[in-house]
Amino acid sequence: MFLTRVFGRALFGAAAKSEATVSAAAAYSTGARNPLEEFFEVDRKPDDEKPVVYGRSWKASELRLKSWDDLNKLWYVLLKEKNMLMTQRQMLNAQNLNFPSPERISKVRKSMCRIKHVLTERAIEEADPRRSAEMKRMINAL
Repeated sequence: MFLTRVFGRALFGAAAKSEATVSAAAAYSTGARNPLEEFFEVDRKPDDEKPVVYGRSWKASELRLKSWDDLNKLWYVLLKEKNMLMTQRQMLNAQNLNFPSPERISKVRKSMCRIKHVLTERAIEEADPRRSAEMKRMINAL
């Protein structure tokens, strides 16, 4: 009985691993990207000579024109960008290389702070105190 448990697990484990490998290979061959690649900038290499100009941070006046859902989506896009930049900075620091255009991180942070500010303004202007409290809880969770 002990041997069937051990060999059974080994056989079932090997079958499960091979199925996972086949499905991963199929996903890769169809053009699916590795999710970890989103933490790195694939278009730019650190040894590129030409300077790349990046955009500016969002203004509060622009953010006031957007809906709650749009601001929420923008928040997570900026969070993803911030994580990518921080990962890239850490990787380059570990290799004793300079991080290109470090001002991008501050632009992302400013935009995120401005989103929180605009959402807080909306929560304060809300007439219903329960809804206002719920909005503030959601904002603080960001």
